Amino acid sequence: MSLAILYLVLIVGAEFITNFIQPLYGVIAHAIILAGLTVHTSRAVNSSTRNFLLALCLAPLTRIFSFSMPLTWLNLTYWYLIIYPPLFLAAWVVKKYLNLTAKNTGLNAQKLPLQLGIALTGFVFGVVEYYLLKPEPLIPELTWGKVILPAFVLLAGTGFVEEFIFRGVIQRASMTFLGRWGLPYVALVFTSLQLINYSTNPWDIPFIFLIGLFFGWIVNKTGSLLGVALSHGITNITLYLIIPFFPSLLSPLLSKLLS
Repeated sequence: MSLAILYLVLIVGAEFITNFIQPLYGVIAHAIILAGLTVHTSRAVNSSTRNFLLALCLAPLTRIFSFSMPLTWLNLTYWYLIIYPPLFLAAWVVKKYLNLTAKNTGLNAQKLPLQLGIALTGFVFGVVEYYLLKPEPLIPELTWGKVILPAFVLLAGTGFVEEFIFRGVIQRASMTFLGRWGLPYVALVFTSLQLINYSTNPWDIPFIFLIGLFFGWIVNKTGSLLGVALSHGITNITLYLIIPFFPSLLSPLLSKLLS
């Protein structure tokens, strides 16, 4: 447990440096953590410890890929399109090394009606996140031609790939190593990588943590990533592609609900 806490503190510290001091120094800190995890993995005797450390390598790797590629000149949609395939490949390699099956990592459609119901929570999460963060839309106008590609990228990238990494691979290894504490642990790791939102609205951080707990609990109970991957993707589609064009329509409704 102390080993897991140590790396969590280091990852949080690296994210603090990335978002509040200097992104370059933060990437360097994450690279040092990744190197430490790699060495620690090779020296671990216990298999559950070794598997946990190897899976956790994906967390700093996610941030390194996100910040180290010189893609600032690209539209964010295409940036996602370039970033997520190598991250998925890295997670797949870790999955194979840990001898995890598709069923182990939630790559199935078990309890399909329930999974589709879980997917609908993404619309609610997206609306709440919008009123917390008020981001600019990723598209200039709300038309089918402008929405289709970004929606697919958000669904496949932030939805499927991130959930495969965190709730599929890392959570599986963490729960083997930490038992029931593995679920909140992964939610904390995932939340720490969203600290960039703190400066916009600090309340978004506990909200993301609660979503992470919910997603982790669903995957643990149902054995499938389908519902949470769809929910995660729909959250970002709602947040970045749809709701920014309709804030005036939702404000009166939210005011009535909150009054």
